[in-house]
Amino acid sequence: MVSYKPVTAALRVLEILDAVSGLQGKATVGKIYRETGIDKATIVRMLETLIHAHYVARDPDEQVYQITGKTLALSAGFDRGKALGLVVSPLLDNFCHENGWPSLFAIFDHDAMFVVETSLKTGPLSLNSSRGSRVPVLGTSVGLAYIAHCSQTERDKLFHRVKNDPEPWNRVARDSSRLQSSLTRIRKQGFAVMNEAYSRKEYDNNVSSIGVPVMVGTTLFGSVNILFLKNAYTSATAKKKLVRPLKVLAGQIATELAPAFSGVVVQ
Repeated sequence: MVSYKPVTAALRVLEILDAVSGLQGKATVGKIYRETGIDKATIVRMLETLIHAHYVARDPDEQVYQITGKTLALSAGFDRGKALGLVVSPLLDNFCHENGWPSLFAIFDHDAMFVVETSLKTGPLSLNSSRGSRVPVLGTSVGLAYIAHCSQTERDKLFHRVKNDPEPWNRVARDSSRLQSSLTRIRKQGFAVMNEAYSRKEYDNNVSSIGVPVMVGTTLFGSVNILFLKNAYTSATAKKKLVRPLKVLAGQIATELAPAFSGVVVQ
C-alpha cells in the first residue's frame, strides 16, 4: 500500500519507457500513442526527457525510438526471490491465519522448485521446506502443479535432467505414458498432491500437501501449496476442504504479481 498519491507525470514517463521497450526498436510516437493512449504532445515531451536522461535514443533516419543500454542498470539491484517474496508473504500469512495450515510459494529453478516464501514461520508445523530451499519437482505438490501447466519444452528438459536420478519420485520420468497420464489428471482436476514416496522419506509419512499453479491466462508464475498432517484429514477430506480456498489464494497471488512480473522471467 502506498502512503502518498502517485505522481502522474512519473507514471506516464514509465509507461512510455515500457512501451518503447515493448515495441523493440520500432517505436514511433503514433505506435506509443496506440499502446498507451497518452496524448502525442505529452509523449514527445516524455521521450525528450528520456533521451536527455540517456534511457532512450532516437534514430533520425527512421524516426523511431529505442531503449539504450542504460536501462539495463535499472535491474542491477533486482533480486527475483526477494521481490516476489515481498508480494506473496502477506497473502501466505493471512491464508495460514484463516485456514490453520502453512503454505509455500515456489518457482521453477532448472531441475527443482525454489521456495520463494513460506508461512511456516507462523504455522503450526515445523517442516524442512524453508525459504530459499530447493525441493524436487516430481516429489512435491508445488512441483507437480507447476510442471503440469508449463510448456512442453520446459517439461521435456526437466524430464531429461531427472530421469536417471535414483529418487523414487523421479522414476515416473522414465515412463512417458504414466507420466503424461498423471499430468493430464492434474490439469483436469486443477491440483496436485505430494508424492507418497516423498512424504515417507521427508516426513515419515506424517505430512502431505496439495498444490495449485499460480497463473494468469497462459502466464505461469509458479505454484502454491498447503501442507497438512495426515492424521488430521483423509485424502478425500483434505481435497474437499482445502482445494477451493487454495485456488482462491493462487488467484490472489497471480493478481498481485501480474502487474509487476508479467514481463519478467521468474524461472
